[in-house]
Amino acid sequence: MIGALVAVTGQSARLQFRTGGGALVGLVFFLAVVTIIPFGVGPDLNLLARIGPAILWIGALLATLLGLDRLFQDDRSDGSLDLLVLSGHPLELIVLAKAAGHWLATGLPLVVAAPFLGLMLALEPLALATVTLTLLVGTPALTLVGTVGAALAAALGRGGLLIAVLVLPFAIPVLIFGVSAAAAVIVGPQPFLPPFLILIALSLISSVVAAFAGAAAIRAGLE
Repeated sequence: MIGALVAVTGQSARLQFRTGGGALVGLVFFLAVVTIIPFGVGPDLNLLARIGPAILWIGALLATLLGLDRLFQDDRSDGSLDLLVLSGHPLELIVLAKAAGHWLATGLPLVVAAPFLGLMLALEPLALATVTLTLLVGTPALTLVGTVGAALAAALGRGGLLIAVLVLPFAIPVLIFGVSAAAAVIVGPQPFLPPFLILIALSLISSVVAAFAGAAAIRAGLE
């Protein structure tokens, strides 16, 4: 069973690169957001350093939404989703494997790119490390929340804006605690550990919710 789940994860990651370059589009979009906002804010380096974590987190949130509409929709269109349901493996684990593949293709590149883009926002080395760490533990929650929206969209036979409407309200807590943890190190005086631990908890809770809610949505859509 582990081998099958690894295969599903790898297939999901490869499809993100092959189908319209979704993973690369997300990375380019992330770069565009981080590049454009400083032009609007102005050349105040102190201000950029203060709002830098929020800019990176907002860019990561929006970039994560790209490509989610194809997470289950393509499999439903070509019949692969029916085969996955009939494979005998728990559908909840298959949903998590699909989410893991999506995060590897779209979320992990954002985490890797964050320190380099943070230099454009005048972030200090400690701030860069902190923001990167929060994105590493927080972006899986964004992907998992988006997975539920993608499963619902596939069940309804619709995607695009519907996923954003479903996902954004539930992604706000992740955004709040991610920015709070990074701001605690950059600005202070609040401690770093409490919001960081809550961020980890949100990712763990999202994995459970995404597994059962996503599987239930897919079953309902195939009935």
